[in-house]
Amino acid sequence: MFEVSWLLFVAASLVLIATPGQDMVLVLSRSIAQGAVGGIATALGVSVGLIGHTTLATLGIGALLRASEFLFETLKLIGAGYLFYLGARMLFAKEHGLSGSAAAPQTFWRLFLNGAISNISNPKIAIFYFAFLPQFVRPASAHPTLAILVLGLVFSLLTFSVKAPVALFSAALSGWLRSRPGVLKYLHRTSGAVLIALGARLAIAKRC
Repeated sequence: MFEVSWLLFVAASLVLIATPGQDMVLVLSRSIAQGAVGGIATALGVSVGLIGHTTLATLGIGALLRASEFLFETLKLIGAGYLFYLGARMLFAKEHGLSGSAAAPQTFWRLFLNGAISNISNPKIAIFYFAFLPQFVRPASAHPTLAILVLGLVFSLLTFSVKAPVALFSAALSGWLRSRPGVLKYLHRTSGAVLIALGARLAIAKRC
């Protein structure tokens, strides 16, 4: 039914997904602070955010963002601001809040929303989807739009299949890290700084 280069698509997708970025940093930090459930919730949110981008790409919103400077800048600044917010919370967290103890737990759905909003508010991903997915749809495909939708959904599933194990591995180390507050503090401060840096990079990003 779908004329798609599946092998090439899966290989390219896995390489891209495994490349460190804002989503990976968010999953790692939430896993360490909130445990396996927190990391899985964040990874699930990120994957659902990608489903949102899949829908937008299928509807042609990626092309609209590329054509409209105002829409791109607006969504870009929203995404950058959200990354600044998440990074600042980690960077300036009080000492007792770094361990992810019961003092300030976050619910599954709050963590899920953090992951989803962080992902869906990045216009570069929408444009990336619009440029990336069609490359794997063969010209002879009878249903190219539907093929792009399926590719996007598969990319979302692949993302979760990579980030969920990362969350579990990070959570397994959380006990060891909590017994070493100096290391934990360094990881939180570093993760916060990285998120802020990623937000800054997004804020100055240009359409391409």
